[in-house]
Amino acid sequence: MEHQRVHLIISGYVQGVWFRASARDEANRLGVVGWVRNQVDGSVEIMAEGTQSQMETFIHWCHRGPEGAKVNHVDVEQETATGEFTEFGTTY
Repeated sequence: MEHQRVHLIISGYVQGVWFRASARDEANRLGVVGWVRNQVDGSVEIMAEGTQSQMETFIHWCHRGPEGAKVNHVDVEQETATGEFTEFGTTY
């Protein structure tokens, strides 16, 4: 199966609601690898790789986020998968 890579910027009320930890848990549940981090502007940034099906499901989850989040917009940029990740983690 061919892997895809997406770069996501999630904006709205997405910090202080466990978005990073929840995204990590969802990615691990789906088998998606990459990372998630907060941005100084209040958004959350994600770089993720997985199969097309995994990525579609993960992006769909990012549009709603965890309970308490209010996602206003998800910017999705498709990139070429590099295979550099072995797990999904949070960065600061």
